[in-house]
Amino acid sequence: MSVLAAQREAHEDLGEGEYPFTRRNFDDIAKRLYELSGIHLNESKTTLVYSRLAKRLRKLGLSDFDEYCALINSKAGEGELADLVNALTTNLTRFFREPHHFEHLSKSVMPRLAEAARRGDRVRLWSAACSSGEEAYSMALCVFDALPNANLYDVRLLATDIDQNMVATARAGRYRDEATTPIPAHLRERWMVRGDGDKPWRVKDDVASIMVFNELNLIGPWPMRGKFDVIFCRNVVIYFDDKTQTDLWKRFRQALAPDGRFYIGHSERVDDPALTSDGLTIYKLSGAAR
Repeated sequence: MSVLAAQREAHEDLGEGEYPFTRRNFDDIAKRLYELSGIHLNESKTTLVYSRLAKRLRKLGLSDFDEYCALINSKAGEGELADLVNALTTNLTRFFREPHHFEHLSKSVMPRLAEAARRGDRVRLWSAACSSGEEAYSMALCVFDALPNANLYDVRLLATDIDQNMVATARAGRYRDEATTPIPAHLRERWMVRGDGDKPWRVKDDVASIMVFNELNLIGPWPMRGKFDVIFCRNVVIYFDDKTQTDLWKRFRQALAPDGRFYIGHSERVDDPALTSDGLTIYKLSGAAR
């Protein structure tokens, strides 16, 4: 491609919206997002990027995407970077999504972990991309279904996400009537309470007491030191490039307890030979890795 053709392509307008949006703008934003989060954006996401970030331009009073790109690449724009990541990450979730995972957790994993907790052992679970909290609370309901007094033992459930707004929503733990429909009736009746307002449902205090919510970028440092008996990281790694995926599978494997279980999304596949299948999109350490 000639220099002139490359320049024309860089300045090609990718839409006819409120703000001019060029290929160079898209490439700058995609590069910055990758640096910050490891998420890889291909050109099929141009409409999504424009629609979500146009809201940021309006709020910031910027006149075009050139100004926005200059901002996120400057010292003055460091405070905008979290909003950039929040705007471009996907937070689709619901209670008991991919129910075969929770059936496996309840029937194949929790009886063993409940017995371990009663012996005084440490039990740790991690929802590694908790979004607005439904996944983490679904895990917690499985814990209490198997161990009704889990709050009296050394049992903790860590829930993390890169999006600080989602972490705040998850920590608040309030949900609309329709959001709780997928929760098995016996679990909702025993472990949740209904109050007032447009988001009346929340888990009972005993359930909430075992949960810790924190912001965490999966491609950054992980401050946790102990191993996890259960890790859910579903429908997230698919957004990373191959190298980042491979690195993350290794890190998750290293964070898994010897008899732990690792749950991933239905569109994801693990390529780490130290992890072996224990069911549909469920993994455990191979014998040699324990």
